[in-house]
Amino acid sequence: MHQEREALYKMDQAPASSFGGALQQYAFEETPNGRVTRQSSSIKDQPSPTTTASPRGRPLPKAPSSQTSSPATSTKRKATNSTASPFPAKKKRPSSSYAPPSKYAHLTNLLIDSLAPNLICVFIGVNPGIRTATTGHAYSHPSNLFWKLCHSSGCTPRLCKPEEDHDLPHLYALGHTNIVKRPTKDASELSKEEMDEGVEVLEEKCRRWRPESVCIVGKSIWESLWRVRHGRKIGKEEFRYGWQDEGENMGVVKEGEDPWEGAKVFVATTTSGLAAGMRPHEKEEIWRGLGEWVKRRRVERGIPDEGGVKEVVDEAVEEAVEDRAE
Repeated sequence: MHQEREALYKMDQAPASSFGGALQQYAFEETPNGRVTRQSSSIKDQPSPTTTASPRGRPLPKAPSSQTSSPATSTKRKATNSTASPFPAKKKRPSSSYAPPSKYAHLTNLLIDSLAPNLICVFIGVNPGIRTATTGHAYSHPSNLFWKLCHSSGCTPRLCKPEEDHDLPHLYALGHTNIVKRPTKDASELSKEEMDEGVEVLEEKCRRWRPESVCIVGKSIWESLWRVRHGRKIGKEEFRYGWQDEGENMGVVKEGEDPWEGAKVFVATTTSGLAAGMRPHEKEEIWRGLGEWVKRRRVERGIPDEGGVKEVVDEAVEEAVEDRAE
């Protein structure tokens, strides 16, 4: 009896190793003689982990390990990670795709061709942009590099403004037209069929006005010309910027009383501000191949830098405006 009391006394004095160990103090078992006593063997046999006692002798809870986390903590972290940022993610600009004519049917296209007989070069663009269609002046969007490249390459002796597009034939024997008439926000909204249908129209314009050369302003235009002429897609190894072979001349007239060898073809880069495939200096390098030739022809034909062929083309320009009005 004395030994049992002593054992119970020691158990009461010993600090509980854990919450589970503390509960063991209140576990009871029945002895062989029928008496009910507290369990003592489980506590004595189990090694107790190292604990830090509080000033009152009670053990402090063990600090959680930095390598383990409770389910509650894990759930909390997941919730924190999945919380949306206060700053919304920047929306990606959807890529442009084909737009039917009805999308821009409300726009009145004020742009007309600037063409005249025997020009040094005619620039062929894809189609009018929104700004160009509404203002009636070619390449008029501020981000378009056309006028800058014309000047820096030597095609024009000074930087011209979009509002001077109809004066190009008068001033420097230059002109412009497009492969497709209808306006869109960018060229990708046109179909290949539309582009291909415009090829014969361009050929006919060249036969009518007979320029010395044409400048294809953009790879996609040359791809359409090649597709119609050769009946297949142009190969990677076949495409090149710059002057093309004589067999690719445009507007060739083989029969009749006045045969013509056609206009030489120069393929240049697009000047659109929406196209970011090349840097400005890379585009300028390609355009310079055309500009040096145009400048030489301007000198050979006696056209001064301030311009001087107005009397030759006035009638032709008026005729082009009348055709456009019809």
